[in-house]
Amino acid sequence: MTASPRRVYLNFVGCRLNEAEIERMARQFAARGDSIAGSASEADLVVINTCAVTSGAERKSRQMVLQAGRMNPEARIVVTGCYAQLEPEALARLPHVDQVISNFDKDNLVPLVAGDPVPEYEQEPLVREAWGGRILPPGTLRHTRAFVKAQDGCDNHCAFCVTRLVRGAGRSRPLEILVDEINLLLGSGYQEIVLTGVHLGSYGRDLGDPHGLFHLVRAILERTAVPRLRLSSLEPWDLTPAFFDLWRDPRLCPHLHLPLQAGCDATLRRMVRRTTRDSFAALVEAARVRIPDLALTTDIIVGFPGETDAEFEESRRYVESIGFARLHVFPYSARPGTAAARMPGQVAEAVKRGRSAEMLALSERLWRGFQAAHVGRTFDVLWESAHGATPDGWVWSGLTETSLRVVATSREHLANTITPARIIGVGEEAARAIPI
Repeated sequence: MTASPRRVYLNFVGCRLNEAEIERMARQFAARGDSIAGSASEADLVVINTCAVTSGAERKSRQMVLQAGRMNPEARIVVTGCYAQLEPEALARLPHVDQVISNFDKDNLVPLVAGDPVPEYEQEPLVREAWGGRILPPGTLRHTRAFVKAQDGCDNHCAFCVTRLVRGAGRSRPLEILVDEINLLLGSGYQEIVLTGVHLGSYGRDLGDPHGLFHLVRAILERTAVPRLRLSSLEPWDLTPAFFDLWRDPRLCPHLHLPLQAGCDATLRRMVRRTTRDSFAALVEAARVRIPDLALTTDIIVGFPGETDAEFEESRRYVESIGFARLHVFPYSARPGTAAARMPGQVAEAVKRGRSAEMLALSERLWRGFQAAHVGRTFDVLWESAHGATPDGWVWSGLTETSLRVVATSREHLANTITPARIIGVGEEAARAIPI
């Protein structure tokens, strides 16, 4: 027997993949008649998708669970995700936690917690049938961009990463399923699709297609009317210059996130990263030749075991020379079960904090320069929401195709529209723009 409808609050810590999973759960809860609550205090059921990529992410995950319990002691709290996979007993002992669901059962979380039969097939077609091909139920269009999970798991063996241990081997969702899901989301009003995965660049290999991501992106561009398509993080060794020919279609956003992790070859070898300074630089050059106005972002780990002052300085200089738009900087955090946690030469926390501050300062300089290069030019902006108002109109926030956050004042209702805007100035977190 199907359980009665309830009010469900969903939240996550960590990566875009976790966000994609939460959004998919929201669609599935809505399809069965549940309503999506705006906060834990309004919910009968709270679902939290946790992260374990760093000790800080674990701490934030615990805090989110504890806060939900304090806000609403009567709510049923269900916890899933990477931290739930790594430390299920610790999470189960937290106050008000009713159920901990592993990463490997996460795709069936909605029927498991709702008391519905667990389907033995892909769930998104089930959702489409439940809606009868209609748009999303009112109130479930939470964003202007939809994050779509194309694959899960990873077959890499990076020395620092716990994700492979808690998410398992690489697993790709079938291409036809993904194209159908994207068409459903576009019919519901979304303007941008973001493809996500733990190891997105490996998409299709487990299905027998060594060029699976190329074929998936091409299929989406050919078989959907997606206004904007964006790719999340891609490992540099998964790409060839020919892959960048896909950007001949202007709907593919000129933004690449290529995690480098370190700009020193000796550090990269200890990390078991399958790239070098030279190969990474050559890949970036090939991408910039083929993708006009390319915005390039990356991840950097500081204080990896054995990183000397000289190695850090080599890494810092290399990162600056590449010309990234922005850096995601992480002080190394030892993860249980990983090779790096057992390595000699662990770096002192104070040293890691200092190097992190230096790399973040570099990121801020790069970000300012990236914004400044946009000033005076016109870009298409997907307007997401209004944040306050002035006598001259609403203050809107949006994202260019180059992944630059902009704000603008307008009396027009811009939410979930794509319009050209001229960039007129830089800011701390967002550039200033004028809609045209």
